[in-house]
Amino acid sequence: MVIFNRGLMVFGACLSVFLAAPAVAGEGQPSPWQIGFQRAATPIMEQITSFHTFVTIIIVVIALFVLGLLVFVMVRFNETRNPLPSRTAHNTTIEIAWTVIPILILVAIAIPSFRLLFAQYDFPSPDLTITATGSQWYWTYEYPDHGITFDSLMVQEADLKEGQPRLLTVDREVVVPVNKNVQVGVKANDVIHDWAMPSFGIKIDAVPGRLQTTWFRAERTGVFHGQCSELCGRNHAFMPITVRVVTDQEFADWLEKTKQAAAPSADTSTVAAAQEQN
Repeated sequence: MVIFNRGLMVFGACLSVFLAAPAVAGEGQPSPWQIGFQRAATPIMEQITSFHTFVTIIIVVIALFVLGLLVFVMVRFNETRNPLPSRTAHNTTIEIAWTVIPILILVAIAIPSFRLLFAQYDFPSPDLTITATGSQWYWTYEYPDHGITFDSLMVQEADLKEGQPRLLTVDREVVVPVNKNVQVGVKANDVIHDWAMPSFGIKIDAVPGRLQTTWFRAERTGVFHGQCSELCGRNHAFMPITVRVVTDQEFADWLEKTKQAAAPSADTSTVAAAQEQN
């Protein structure tokens, strides 16, 4: 009875932690003692989280069922209680059950799985296109429709401001508008990298010589962090990704400000023109 009570306490503690997982999940970044995924910021990540929960419930039910069968067999069919064992070799009902039930379970898993895959790779018409190029060990981003290109490097720990997460903060963030379909082309200059954003449900390899494509639609504003998730050399751990989701007006202001900052000055244009003439 003591062992049973302790087991019940452990089970209750585990259940409470599982139920509290969404509360401790990170908001756009990992959190101390986090259990489970970061809070979903896109419809795809919401589907991933729901599918993960659904499959986990199936796994737990199967594990408990098998455990119950083992305990029942050990108690009911031990030598003391069953000195003359049955010589039954076949049971049609049981054999049909253990064939049909697993098939039904696999079908129940396959249907939402295919729906999720279709949603991930059925790209909607993009409102914004971005190209992310991985290099050792930083990312280069291009907004081809707006003529904007910049490098994004990790901010060193000594330069971090209050509230900025270590190893996740960059000097130049990707800025996108909220509730817009953003298509991201991912490639690499040197070795294989990986553009991964947990809150968006994105993890896609950046392969040299190949343009991979993914998409997301962030449904709330905020700052979301990710990292390169493919071992790419000695500074692999120092290749973060930061996406800032803003309102439409804030995005328009950012575009104008960034274009002005990137535009060459009058003196620079004059010098360049003079060099071409010479």
